[in-house]
Amino acid sequence: MTTTFTKKDLTIADQQRLQTLEQHIEQARDYFLGYPVSKDFDFSEINDFLNFPINNIGDPYEQGSTYRVQTHELEREVIRFFAKLFRANPQDYWGYVTNGSSESNLYGLYLAREMYPKGMVYYSESTHYSVRKNIHLLNIPSIVIRSQDNGEIDYEDFENTVRMNRHKPAIVLATFGTTMHEAKDDVTRLKGILKKLAIQDHYIHCDGALAGTFGAFIEPRLPFDFKDGADSISISGHKFVGSPIPCGVIVTKKSNRDRIAKGISYIGSLDTTITGSRNGHSPLFLWYGLKKMGEEGLKARYLYSLDIARYCENKLKEAGIAAWRNPEAITVVLPKTTESIKQKWQLATEGDMSHIICMPNVTKAQIDEFVEDIVNSEEEVEEVFEFEF
Repeated sequence: MTTTFTKKDLTIADQQRLQTLEQHIEQARDYFLGYPVSKDFDFSEINDFLNFPINNIGDPYEQGSTYRVQTHELEREVIRFFAKLFRANPQDYWGYVTNGSSESNLYGLYLAREMYPKGMVYYSESTHYSVRKNIHLLNIPSIVIRSQDNGEIDYEDFENTVRMNRHKPAIVLATFGTTMHEAKDDVTRLKGILKKLAIQDHYIHCDGALAGTFGAFIEPRLPFDFKDGADSISISGHKFVGSPIPCGVIVTKKSNRDRIAKGISYIGSLDTTITGSRNGHSPLFLWYGLKKMGEEGLKARYLYSLDIARYCENKLKEAGIAAWRNPEAITVVLPKTTESIKQKWQLATEGDMSHIICMPNVTKAQIDEFVEDIVNSEEEVEEVFEFEF
């Protein structure tokens, strides 16, 4: 007997609760500028796939699994797309679609630890908070490096610190697009410092959660990929490409992945991933989005966002607000706003600064309204998020 549930099976009160929640989420979606999440996607053509329990258990490159309700083939195409974008060796790359950049970063650090069990991790104070958690989970010793004023790692402090620990393998967590400033660490420069200090045993993981997706299109080019010296790269899928489900991608060298591969007999496949059972819908959404836009479409999204970021910075400055951006960044940094503006526009705030991230769905009309709100911030801006279930 097959039972299909619909909303009509809920009580009237629960149906109303869902309707209220949908209205709230729709309203919240239309008023956020502070987080790197794309909302301009349409997956209605593939909605039917939500009727299937898609589980991408195991290694996406292993063909022998007995569980066939999966999207491994599309997952491999997503990895191939980014491996090419990141200039990986066509004969030596591997990856999988994760739950997000935090898991992707965990995987990169996990590989590094397995290669260099006595290694020391170096990361800047501007690194995403999840990295500290991952280092704790993996029980790897680490040292925090100072950041420059723009959020980029302080290369002098890095060199001096590594020099004092040059007897240990170096595991470097570079950030290509920091959380608050979208600062980008120079992977080639970091690699050069390790070479200068004659540290042969080293591993560089690049966290490119947001900017890694469009890093190949930045001009002048900034070093971050495999040819520049990275051993693994992570990005978020739901940020710049867009997905209704948070997801990420990890791309690494297959030769490094082979060091940790373990066979799982009951599924008939290797499991080289962190979580084992994995969401099989995310690779489908990413594949669909990438097929529709391609490299040129992805580049066009970045150029559009860059234009909006320039517009936003200029409009804020014209209004007498001390806004600024890192070169070719789509993140605009500004002084901390009033609480009402922070809540209405859902701004990420740290210390005395806030930021706007000009994602591909942000329009000049939204920027105009935001700037007008700031100019008029002496008066209370309308609160739009008072909500209770």
